[in-house]
Amino acid sequence: MTEPSDALRNGPSDSPREGPLSAPLEISFDYTRSLGPVLSQFMTALADRQILGSKSADGRVHVPPAEYDPVTFAPPEELVPVGPDGTVQTWSWQPAPRDGQPLNRPFAWALIRLDGADTGLLHAVDGGSPDAMRTGMRVRPRWAAQRSGSIRDIECFEPAQGPAAAADAADRATAVDQNGRVPIEMITTPIRLRYQHTASAEESRYLRGLAEGKIVGQRCPACGKVYVPPRGACPVDGVPTSTDVELPDTGTVTTFCVVNVPFQGQRVKVPYVAASVLLDGADIAFQHLVLGCDPGEVRMGMRVRAVWKPRDQWGTTAENIDHFEPTGEQDAPYESYAHHL
Repeated sequence: MTEPSDALRNGPSDSPREGPLSAPLEISFDYTRSLGPVLSQFMTALADRQILGSKSADGRVHVPPAEYDPVTFAPPEELVPVGPDGTVQTWSWQPAPRDGQPLNRPFAWALIRLDGADTGLLHAVDGGSPDAMRTGMRVRPRWAAQRSGSIRDIECFEPAQGPAAAADAADRATAVDQNGRVPIEMITTPIRLRYQHTASAEESRYLRGLAEGKIVGQRCPACGKVYVPPRGACPVDGVPTSTDVELPDTGTVTTFCVVNVPFQGQRVKVPYVAASVLLDGADIAFQHLVLGCDPGEVRMGMRVRAVWKPRDQWGTTAENIDHFEPTGEQDAPYESYAHHL
C-alpha cells in the first residue's frame, strides 16, 4: 500500500487568495404515490370540476379531505361537495414566480375557506396586484382546460364576479361518479430542487485537488483519523482537522450492492456495483462504482484502483474518477477493514 502524504498543506491548491467553490445544483425526480380511498375520491372529483371535503364526527368539514377523522381517528364516513366559491382568510404576495409555480406572473398564495368548509385550502390567487388583494375577498376556481385528477386541475383562484356558474354541458356529459369510469388511484408529481451550493474551505481544497488528479483528505490532530472527503472537524473528537493529506487512488471494497433495477436517468447499464471503497490511509469509506469485472466477482476485501477520466475532462468534481476497477492484488484481510464497516 502507498503511504499517505502530508505535503499538500499550504500547497498550490490551498492558496489563501482562492475563495470557496460555488456551483448551482439540481435534484429532481418523479414522486408517485397511491392515493387511497379518500384522496382518490377527491382527485377524481377535481377532474369533474368538483371539490370534496370530509365531514368529521364533530360536524366540521375539512378541505382537502382528511384521510382519518381528527376526532375519532376513523376513516371519514362521508365526503361532501364544497364551494366552488370561497373566502380568502390570509395571503402572501409572490412578486417573482418560480419555475413550476401555478402562474408565470405575480400572484398571491392564499388560504381559502371554501363555502361549506371549516378549514382553509392553500392555493394561488390571480389577484392582479397586491393592492387588489385583501383578506375577506371572495374568489372562485379557474379550472384547467385539460384535467387529469390533480390539485393542478384548479389552475388558480380568481376574484368572484357574480354567482357561481354551473358546470357546462360537456363537463356534465363526462362526469365521473362511483358508477362511472375508474377512479384516479395514483398520481405522479415531479419534484425539483434547485439551489446554489457553496463548498467549505476544506471541500474546496478537496475538489481543487481532484482537478489536479489528487485525492485530498484531512487528519484529526487528536485521534489521527483521516477523513475523505474532508469534513473540517473530526466527528469523534470535535476538533478542527487542519492537516491536509494526499491519499493514493487505491483502496479496499468494504461493502457493496449489485444494482439490478433500472431507473430514469440511470447512467450505467444494469447490472452494476455500487460499493463503499476505503482508500489506503483513510479511516472512512466513500461510495463509488466498481466496474471492469463481472458484478458477481465483486466481494468484500477486493482491492481496487481508481480509473480517471481523460485529463481534458477533469474539473473541480468527484466525477473526475469515472469508477474503480480490480487491481488483481490479493484480497485485504477482513481484520484490516472490519472496524470501517
